[in-house]
Amino acid sequence: MTDSNPQWERDLIAKLATAALKEQRRARLWGIFFKLLTFAYVTFLLVVLVDWKGRAEMASGKKHTAMVEVSGLISPGSDASAERVTSALQAAFKDKNTQGVVVRCNSPGGSPVQAQTIYDEMRRLRKLYPEIPLYAVVEDVCASGGYFVAVGADRIYVAKASVVGSIGVLMNGFGFTGLMEKLGVERRLITAGENKGMLDPFSPMDEKDVAHAKQLMADIHQQFIGVVKEGRGKRLKETPEIFSGLIWTGQRSVELGLADGFGSLDSVARDVVKAEDIVDFSTRESVVEKFARRFGASAASTLIESALRASAGGIR
Repeated sequence: MTDSNPQWERDLIAKLATAALKEQRRARLWGIFFKLLTFAYVTFLLVVLVDWKGRAEMASGKKHTAMVEVSGLISPGSDASAERVTSALQAAFKDKNTQGVVVRCNSPGGSPVQAQTIYDEMRRLRKLYPEIPLYAVVEDVCASGGYFVAVGADRIYVAKASVVGSIGVLMNGFGFTGLMEKLGVERRLITAGENKGMLDPFSPMDEKDVAHAKQLMADIHQQFIGVVKEGRGKRLKETPEIFSGLIWTGQRSVELGLADGFGSLDSVARDVVKAEDIVDFSTRESVVEKFARRFGASAASTLIESALRASAGGIR
């Protein structure tokens, strides 16, 4: 009589059980994958709806004060970039229910080109819409390029402890020649154009380069001074220190004519514009953009990993 349970039968049963477990595992992983995909899709739709609702409420028919934020470093790609700020200003002035526009400034400065672009657009829109006043409200700091922008407004309001001014230009960097000598590092710089390596941090300072850089800064400084004089007019009390790059408190800035008075966004909207409701026209990253940037990469990574694990489970 033969053995009723030979080895090959046990091996076959083990293989069938293992295959069933792998199939079950793969089905479970694919289930997780599709659940994550569905969750991401539903979340995306909800975020879009919330963002759309906010924009719809902004477009309601009530008279309001339009607010445009200039916060942080004024530079390309930032929330305070010329592209975002000018776009927001255009929308604020075009809105038929805008009673006045307030630029809320809280910036230490940044690119002079970006600041000039914003300033020019503020002046252009003010002439295009002469019936809509334009004010600047300073919070913690409005210095350098931030103040460059602020002087484009009809009036500037500050808090007594605000930091205002820094009407100047700088170029900074580091020199590493002494350190390189100690380390025995040789600088090998090849250029086409005798001034192409100007102010190279790994080469000794050249007085000719320094003189040229100073002239460059002086030219930009004069442009800054011209904008301040144009924007502030006779209100500015010119002193030897006013354009030296110094900063002052908000209280002192009013005395110097750098600002016109004290006020916050709410008080200016209520008491100056006479439209207490404030609508934020600032062009920032939308909720959808933020979601995509912050969670998109991690979500995609999770989905891909799940898919790969599922596939790997099926081919083992």
